[in-house]
Amino acid sequence: MKAAQTAFRSEETFTQREFRRRLDERPSSDSNHYELLDGRIVMTPPVGWTHSSVASMLVHALIHHVRAHRLGVVFESSAGYELPSRDTLEPDVSFVSTARFATRPPRTPNQFLRVAPNFVVEILSPSTAGRDQTEKKDIYARNGVDEHWIVDPTRKVVTVFNLTRHRYGPGRTFKTGPLRSRMLPQLDPNADEVFSL
Repeated sequence: MKAAQTAFRSEETFTQREFRRRLDERPSSDSNHYELLDGRIVMTPPVGWTHSSVASMLVHALIHHVRAHRLGVVFESSAGYELPSRDTLEPDVSFVSTARFATRPPRTPNQFLRVAPNFVVEILSPSTAGRDQTEKKDIYARNGVDEHWIVDPTRKVVTVFNLTRHRYGPGRTFKTGPLRSRMLPQLDPNADEVFSL
């Protein structure tokens, strides 16, 4: 079986509350990731080491930059977002500005975030590439995520999309040199460093 076929999507639809209840019933040994897209539960298996290495590099660069400038909070892939569109997503990397975080701060330690992030990164893998570049990208745009990066570890390319009038433009592609962010203009990770293992 190909890795791209290992993701599961429910036939039945669920509300965000029902979805959360289902997650709370999972055994602690379950290492899969679950999201709610258009009312359907999508399960994704654990990622490979290349995906994890790229994610770690980006989280490190973002945390260093965001903390140094006191801009907000950075989250890695285990943070769930209950979005206004009634989808619940787990971006691989995300940033929420201080101002946006203050509008809907979490009340309990294990609660999903109930605010749309300002900035998200999705790292393509065989089981997620299709959704990351279509369904999830559309959901992020509908919910006002200002900047969306799609990182392709196989091709070693980062594509940066910025939101304009509730849609993402064609995107800017980076293979080498500094990755330019409109949301975080002083952030300057290098594409070569992102893919160095």
